[in-house]
Amino acid sequence: MSAPPDPAPSAAVADASAAPRRDAHIRSFVMRRGGHVSDAQRDAHATLLPRHGVPDGDGPLDFVSLFGRQAPVVLEIGFGMGHTTAEIAAARPDTDFIGIEVYTPGVGSLLRTIESRGLTNLRVIQHDAVEVLRDRIAPGALAGVHVYFPDPWPKTRHHKRRLIQPAFVAALVGRLAPGGYLHCATDWEPYAAQMLEVLSAEPMLANTAEGFAPRPDWRPLTKFEQRGLRLGHGVWDLMFTRRHDNHTEETHP
Repeated sequence: MSAPPDPAPSAAVADASAAPRRDAHIRSFVMRRGGHVSDAQRDAHATLLPRHGVPDGDGPLDFVSLFGRQAPVVLEIGFGMGHTTAEIAAARPDTDFIGIEVYTPGVGSLLRTIESRGLTNLRVIQHDAVEVLRDRIAPGALAGVHVYFPDPWPKTRHHKRRLIQPAFVAALVGRLAPGGYLHCATDWEPYAAQMLEVLSAEPMLANTAEGFAPRPDWRPLTKFEQRGLRLGHGVWDLMFTRRHDNHTEETHP
């Protein structure tokens, strides 16, 4: 398995539509025991999550109340240690961002960055992304979704755990506003091919490129990615937009 630029990607494959229980869906992450959490990450998690996290609740989020303004909102699923997330939020101050991650070290790391850089357009949720999408995001509410370097689950018997599956993509599309975008990236070529196949098959998505897309300037290269590119390793970006309901107009990000 190739290591992602931001470790420990998360979120779950949406298989909930066919499940009898609301929480009985396949998960694309495994909750590891004994993972190292630094003192700084633990302290940030305890003290900063109430300040920069998304409050618990049962219904769809009110983004205006959450961020104190009306602005486009982009959801990132599985932000790892949050370095890329923070860079994008800092570079796009007119857009608000919500990052989802299940692993405490990554959540603590991003919380520290939010605090130290004074980022007011970034909030954090530590929870299963499938449940967040289902319960906390209203239909058509998002301007964009980022899924960067999710776990490729390279063994064939584990492919069902991959995040980008038809059911989950359909759920994502339902939360995108018309013209909103879905941006994925992976450094695992077989998974890139599956992503392209799944996204291309979703009738409410339109590819912005002929196949894979160039990396947008606002997705920064990580140190891991730069090293991989120097060694000749590939990275594949995919950029799709949600069609308007009548399929007659496209809006690219």
